[in-house]
Amino acid sequence: MKILVTGGTGFVGAKVVHALRAQERAVRVLVRNPSRGEQAAAWGAELAVGDTTDPESLRRALDGCTHVVHLVAIIRGRPEDFERVMTQGTEDLVAAAREAGVERFVLMSALGTGEPTAATVPYYRAKWAMEQAVQASGLEHTIFRPSFVFGSDGGALRTFVRQVRWSPVVTVIGKGLQRSQPIWVDDVAAYFAAAVDLPAAANRTFELGGPDVVTWNELYTRIARTLGKRRPLAHVPFAVARVGARLTERLPGAPLSADQVAMLEGADNVVSDASAVETFGLPLVPLDEQLRRAV
Repeated sequence: MKILVTGGTGFVGAKVVHALRAQERAVRVLVRNPSRGEQAAAWGAELAVGDTTDPESLRRALDGCTHVVHLVAIIRGRPEDFERVMTQGTEDLVAAAREAGVERFVLMSALGTGEPTAATVPYYRAKWAMEQAVQASGLEHTIFRPSFVFGSDGGALRTFVRQVRWSPVVTVIGKGLQRSQPIWVDDVAAYFAAAVDLPAAANRTFELGGPDVVTWNELYTRIARTLGKRRPLAHVPFAVARVGARLTERLPGAPLSADQVAMLEGADNVVSDASAVETFGLPLVPLDEQLRRAV
């Protein structure tokens, strides 16, 4: 077995590569710049220079690989960027995987992805197209849809912690009543590492969440408690947040795009069934422990 990992130098991807190497699995990581893959190489992973927007490089990277873990995605950009990087990139990777005789294709999607949300923002449209391409490929596959992925060295949690740590008043978009189910990044990595060859995971889509469901108000309150701080919450209407995001989203370091505000305004970001827990049986980090590790 040799596993090609795309997006293996990112926040989640690096954890997936580490988890696979910890099991002594042969891993090849697709990198645009070899310097970005130094940590993966130190863990014993092989590097392949290429890009998901370059079909020929995908075919070269897949030479000799039996499995694929596809993690590449963007969260901001123009609609054509999502189409090029995520939609077309996945279609090209799937085609190359078929040619290479790949035995299983494991895809990172996102909780909330579906036909209804595909019409709302380019991110969900691209994620839905990626899922459809994998499901229609004829390849044995597993698709994961994680809720918010938390970690101490990347992702959204660091932003939330900084906000609570340094701001005397914490701004919450909307009424703060939407629910989410944050999952620790190492737990996500464990799911991916298990899914590459678990028979019970074949040709299934799993929603991933941690053990705890919280509203945004509750999340900020728990972060404040972990930090030993008291922070009042100031709620900003979605309409106001959208206007502000449109005015600033093109600026470096802008906190949110208008599309991200629209995603926050959507339905609760919680799993709808326990099939992932039942199928994989992995221990999951509780939210309060996630926060302790992050602060």
